[in-house]
Amino acid sequence: MTTQHMREPTRAGVERAAEKVAAILPQTPLLPLEIDGATVWCKAECLQPVGAFKIRGAWHRLSDLSEDERGRGVVGVSSGNHAQGVAWAARRLGIAARIVMPRDAPAVKLAATRALGAEVVLYDRYSESREEIATALCAESGATLVHAFADPWVIEGQGTIGHELLGQMERLAGGGPDLIVAPCGGGGLTGGLALACPDAAVVPVEPEGWDDVCRSLAAGTIVPVGPNPPPTACDALQTLATQPVNFAILKARCPFGLVVTPTEVRAAQRLAFARLRLVIEPGGAAALAAVLAGKVTPGPRGVVVLSGGNTDRAAFAQVLASDD
Repeated sequence: MTTQHMREPTRAGVERAAEKVAAILPQTPLLPLEIDGATVWCKAECLQPVGAFKIRGAWHRLSDLSEDERGRGVVGVSSGNHAQGVAWAARRLGIAARIVMPRDAPAVKLAATRALGAEVVLYDRYSESREEIATALCAESGATLVHAFADPWVIEGQGTIGHELLGQMERLAGGGPDLIVAPCGGGGLTGGLALACPDAAVVPVEPEGWDDVCRSLAAGTIVPVGPNPPPTACDALQTLATQPVNFAILKARCPFGLVVTPTEVRAAQRLAFARLRLVIEPGGAAALAAVLAGKVTPGPRGVVVLSGGNTDRAAFAQVLASDD
């Protein structure tokens, strides 16, 4: 396995990543949404080519690989959104990609990853270690591991959302964001946002039972998810523990974390569809769910990240039809 260079992600790295991302992708829209008489700005990352923000970190990581590293391929670990980001970047750069994905990942994410040309290696998330599987795959070929969140390039790449926000909010709201509420799995997105927007408070939001970052912030040290965590529709946010490279940023910049319930997530999905005409997957709706539930109140320069929209149409139809 090609080892990751031991360096810290930086704001300068975010700015370099932003130049690279801007060269291949348009900015995602920043949409106003009125909630209780106030405007909340929604960053629609669900409209990325792979349906989620993960394309940013994957592109920054893979495009920085040497020719020798590209020739040996990459291995990713993901429930689906990072998988598609890595597969998309790998196909564009001519790199072989193998992605370790849980057997119970949404079928739409498995199919999309394969359609982008990546080889999918399935595992049981409850009885097998995806890290061990990925390490073994890297050892076989000398491939580079592209971690879903604990990688400085990936963190910087996700931070390009914040870099875009600075200009968009200046134009639309008269100043940069002062609060950014974002879905959180391992902390790649929230860490990148904190680097890109040092003047904004960044609030991570997690689903019930998977709130390791929330509890870690409260404890001041990394606290993993407890035993037997509950099933959740927020598959994109099912991370057992954040990592030191992420937590070093989060504990310095995130004032607190929030937890949302399945009912609150479904309400957010329905509202985004009705008011913004957007399809948002459960994990991608977590931050909006926290705002709608009144768990955090953004001011006039508050932003909510709608991080992904990769949901099965039958599951989404069921959400729209429900009243809870």
